[in-house]
Amino acid sequence: MLNAFFGLFSHDIAIDLGTANTLVYVKGKGIMVREPSVVARHKRSKHILAVGAEAKRMLGKTPQTIEAIRPLKDGVISDFDATSAMIHHYILMVHEPRKRSILPKIPRPRVIIGIPSGVTEVERRAVEEAAMLAGAREAHLIEEPMAAAIGTGLPVEESSGNFICDIGGGTTEIAIVSLGGVVVNKSLRVAGDEMDEAIISFLRLKHSLLIGEKTAEEVKIAIGSAFPTEKTERQTVVRGRSVESGLPRSLRLSESEVREAIAPVIQEIVDALADTIEEAPPELMGDIIEYGIVLAGGGALIRGIDQLIATELKMPVWVADDPLTAVVRGAGKLLDDPALLKKVKVSGRR
Repeated sequence: MLNAFFGLFSHDIAIDLGTANTLVYVKGKGIMVREPSVVARHKRSKHILAVGAEAKRMLGKTPQTIEAIRPLKDGVISDFDATSAMIHHYILMVHEPRKRSILPKIPRPRVIIGIPSGVTEVERRAVEEAAMLAGAREAHLIEEPMAAAIGTGLPVEESSGNFICDIGGGTTEIAIVSLGGVVVNKSLRVAGDEMDEAIISFLRLKHSLLIGEKTAEEVKIAIGSAFPTEKTERQTVVRGRSVESGLPRSLRLSESEVREAIAPVIQEIVDALADTIEEAPPELMGDIIEYGIVLAGGGALIRGIDQLIATELKMPVWVADDPLTAVVRGAGKLLDDPALLKKVKVSGRR
């Protein structure tokens, strides 16, 4: 009865709690929040100063009294208080001020959160606790590859095999889904963040140039590629600090150099896909060969990654429509389908 009362004043929401970005889907309204998973706070008092894009602009620029942190590492919570504060901030953001003012404990939404498939029971409980502390009246957890499969429109409840690969910021989630469940899955803690680190290491070792994570991410987005797709090679100017002199320095970086830098990371993902195929039941192999692999997540936007995987594994590879939002759209669909939610959720708390 109390939950129904709180439901009158709250929007049910779905959250893709990602290492790099957090997306929030509101029932009946669509995706209302797309923000970096970054929190800025005072070091001593732990008072939250900024969340999301505003906090991300502070990365690497804060004075000693302020810290700008990413509260999730490799898809799991590394800072519980900051994660809870971030979820609470987004819950308040998607509710109208007039609804927030009715009662002090409102909003109290029902929340569905996507989590990596490889997390431990302790890590699952941490996500549930963070959501409940942030104000949720119910918290349901769903594995990210299942959410991505639902979000991309794959027939997850049918007996056919559906192969999904979600390349996020902290983890790469690989799964074969059939009959509303995960048949085979791998959670690889190698993804977009490792590509950024590879670019940083490449520039330091080959060009003696020091850059930060934010710059590396910008380079990856601007000219990152996994497979040579065009005759004209893209280039970008990178600014950092010289290792030898310690002074500012600019460098023109080519697409082929970035491809060389991130190649080992992408190869790890390809190897994990191959291992997953080897573990798949023989009865599902026909479906997998016929329908191929669907790519989701921000990593799916790297130019030519679908062609590289298709060439390596000798099977069709498709990039989902709007791959960045696949997980949150899938979790959002479950808000309207309690029967499917009951079938696919890994845990829930009221």
